[in-house]
Amino acid sequence: MGLRFLLSRLGFYVLTTWVAVTVNFLVPRFMPGDPAEELADRLRRQTGQSLSAEQLAAIRRFFGDPTKDVFRQYLDYLASVARLDFGSSLHHFPMPVATLVGDALPWTVALVGGTTVVAWLLGTGLGAVLGWKPGGRLDSVIAPATTFLHAIPAFWLALIGFYVFAFELEWFPLGGAHDPDLDPALSPEFLGSALWYGALPAVSLIFVGFNGWLFGMRNMMVTTISEDYVLLARAKGLPAVRVLFRYAARNAMLPNVTGLAVAVGAVIGGELVTEVVFSYPGLGHVLFEAVKGKDYPVMQMIFLMITLLAVTANFAADAVYAALDPRTKEQR
Repeated sequence: MGLRFLLSRLGFYVLTTWVAVTVNFLVPRFMPGDPAEELADRLRRQTGQSLSAEQLAAIRRFFGDPTKDVFRQYLDYLASVARLDFGSSLHHFPMPVATLVGDALPWTVALVGGTTVVAWLLGTGLGAVLGWKPGGRLDSVIAPATTFLHAIPAFWLALIGFYVFAFELEWFPLGGAHDPDLDPALSPEFLGSALWYGALPAVSLIFVGFNGWLFGMRNMMVTTISEDYVLLARAKGLPAVRVLFRYAARNAMLPNVTGLAVAVGAVIGGELVTEVVFSYPGLGHVLFEAVKGKDYPVMQMIFLMITLLAVTANFAADAVYAALDPRTKEQR
């Protein structure tokens, strides 16, 4: 079942993860600014009083002693990552970073993760149907429209949708993820409110996202239907639906599988502007606030999550490849 192929890929991804963790440790140390100074300056503006040298030294020890040996700092960082301890947020001090990110993670998974999967299924399925009969009436209408719509930036469509449907027509809320008068719970009222608040950003993401999957799948199908194994299946008199999905689409979708893995890895940063436009409290919005406020601990955790998510998604794509493509089973 392509076990040798998966094991070789697993070794590569373990090495990639180690490199990503190491880079994530080094990057903040090359960035300008001092977290302790940033927090001290914020406290100074809030209270009107300057911190003493002893207080500043205590804050610096809290965020990690910069005078400590770099290798020792690296070992301490690896230990903290293993414990899922990413320190405290500078912008929301003293809230732990894990708590801040954990509160935003379900909203991103529900909105961006869900819309990415829905857009992929719609685009891949419709693209397979269009590519089965290229040049047909349906293909002649949808293919040019898809090419045009694929060029529309998600943030631009989000702004148009926000202005028309939320601001002018007032069909949807202006921002947020649910009615502020409702406490988060698995109740019909809360779930209905969350769906209503998330409907407009979800439609914006799906509308832009599925066009790319459709365009790619349709073009791959046009090439695949002329392959010998597809022509042989047709010559045997197999049902058209079986040839379409069992033979042609199964192989044509392989690039889309890889694309989905890349899209899942970029799901946080790629949809950041959409979350900002709708004031949606997901990881994209948290990352935007962290970058704006120089909240290095939060940025560090989110960047690490993006990397680990991308590695996991790509390994899952390799596993799907091993199941769909018989050629991976022949690799030595």
